[in-house]
Amino acid sequence: MIKLIIIEDEKPAARRLQRMLSKIDIDVQTMLHSVAESIAWLKNNEHPDLIFLDIQLSDGLSFEIFDHVKTDSSIIFTTAYDEYALRAFKLNSIDYLLKPIDEDELKAAIKKFKNTQQSAENININNLRSLLNLSEKRTYKTRFTAQVGQHLKLVDVSDITCFYSENKATFLHCYSGRNYPVEVSLEQLEEELDPDKFYRINRKCIMNISAISDIVSYTNSRLEIKLENFNEFQLVVSRERVKGFKTWLNN
Repeated sequence: MIKLIIIEDEKPAARRLQRMLSKIDIDVQTMLHSVAESIAWLKNNEHPDLIFLDIQLSDGLSFEIFDHVKTDSSIIFTTAYDEYALRAFKLNSIDYLLKPIDEDELKAAIKKFKNTQQSAENININNLRSLLNLSEKRTYKTRFTAQVGQHLKLVDVSDITCFYSENKATFLHCYSGRNYPVEVSLEQLEEELDPDKFYRINRKCIMNISAISDIVSYTNSRLEIKLENFNEFQLVVSRERVKGFKTWLNN
């Protein structure tokens, strides 16, 4: 039987994950909701086989837990944002699940854990921190090519307010107000753009932090973003991305 705990500051999300695990006959030993609470629990209890761990907790980054407590527990990260660096965790046989968690992805992550449970690879928190800093070592796109009639136009990234998808096509929008089609998906752009400057606020749009002119509270705990000279449609940060968006703004 797998000994498992959940560390997640959003209690509804923790309860939802617990229900999903119970459907595949896995019991959750306990649920913890902060860095401080997790440190105290791990210092006074036998460590589990597996930890479901949210990266951004209410009182800090969850990595701070392991500055105080050493553990050999395997970790599956849960996160509300999907920067490129998080995908690199898979290189160390550490999985992550993007919220809202999909049942099939959860089952695959558990299967992966079971397959690697007997391996000699243990968590190295310093390696994980290095992975989070991959963006500092990467080279990102500085310009894009757009088709304008029979001509190709070069557009510098610094001139772009956002990228958006519409009618199964992708467009870049410039400060000048012009839109140009580009032959690349938003998923590809997430890996090609500097994550310090660009953030995917929803399924349709990746925006440039320098282009923000205003941020307004919106319904259901969401945020509406106003970008300079952008009037194509309303830009709203999806609810599951709001927390990550706020963290990104303060980086």
